[in-house]
Amino acid sequence: MRVCAFLAALFLLVAIGPDRLEARPTLLFEPATNKVFYAEDIDQSWHPASLTKIMTAYVVFEAIKSGKITLQTKIITSEAANKMPASKIGLPVGAKMRVELALRALIIKSANDVAVMLAEAVGGSHDAFIARMNATAKRLGMSRTVFVNPNGLPADAQVTTARDLAKLATAIRRDFPQYDHFWGAPSMRIGKRRLRSYNGLLRTFEGADGLKTGFICDSGYNIVASAMRNGRRLVAIVLGEVSSRARAVRAASLLEHGFNTYGWKLFFSTAELHDIPISTQSIPAPSLRSSIPSVACNPALARRRHRAKRRTRNRARRKLRRPARKKARSKQRKQVSAKRTTATAAQTAKPARPRKKTTASRN
Repeated sequence: MRVCAFLAALFLLVAIGPDRLEARPTLLFEPATNKVFYAEDIDQSWHPASLTKIMTAYVVFEAIKSGKITLQTKIITSEAANKMPASKIGLPVGAKMRVELALRALIIKSANDVAVMLAEAVGGSHDAFIARMNATAKRLGMSRTVFVNPNGLPADAQVTTARDLAKLATAIRRDFPQYDHFWGAPSMRIGKRRLRSYNGLLRTFEGADGLKTGFICDSGYNIVASAMRNGRRLVAIVLGEVSSRARAVRAASLLEHGFNTYGWKLFFSTAELHDIPISTQSIPAPSLRSSIPSVACNPALARRRHRAKRRTRNRARRKLRRPARKKARSKQRKQVSAKRTTATAAQTAKPARPRKKTTASRN
């Protein structure tokens, strides 16, 4: 059994990789039992980015449950919603959308304008909805979470932790299972447009069924990813990766590790989330802007990486062309050599002697 534990730990270390030596919030747990399979800096403050929309959806689901709105209620695009930056649906001011379609756009497309539309429809105003979000977070035990907008756009005061996100992910699946299909949809259609989810695991990881991704320059690439196999659902929370690919690989590695080691983890009486002591340190949410190789976040780093990739690509192309050039040069040398041989032979060859004309004698 110790050998199994060692091998599992080694597997996770390989999955972490050298770029993970810098600690960032990570959590792998089972919502049904609250058993924790892996935890790292789960009380570190972090900007949630679009993971905020999980709470936005939760408050909207509560409004539907209370009868304030229905899935068929039409909500209006305000001027404030229309001015939101991407990702967005881009409806003109005054345009209407059903709540059911708006929820799918919020969850799948991560539409910032739709988040504001839902907030205004449910809360009556933007500020009233934010107050409801914070009250809900407090009721769910998210003690280190503060919301100031419904979509996760950059705001210094908008923070959360991996522990709090775990409580939210557990609550929304427990309290509103009828909307599980929203979280697991890899794409949606609005008119003729097909919009894909930013959660690539829904298309590549066996059993993936949710939940949400998020990104702003300060937070890096975040994800709350869930998957179900053999009737067991695990959730991986990864905050602060430097690319969408690194985020997906990290979350997939954690989930795979959890499913592969599920049996012996339970044998060793894995701790539950509430058993892990809450950190007493209060460290402000960091900014990863200088580490993100994006033109929007860090133009200088993006340019350096682009030049490095171009050099690598050019070297690879030259390497591929080298055999063909070598073959062409060899063929050319052979042709030149053959021509020279022919010319030399022609020069050294003796000219044929002309035949003497004989005249027949006449008698």
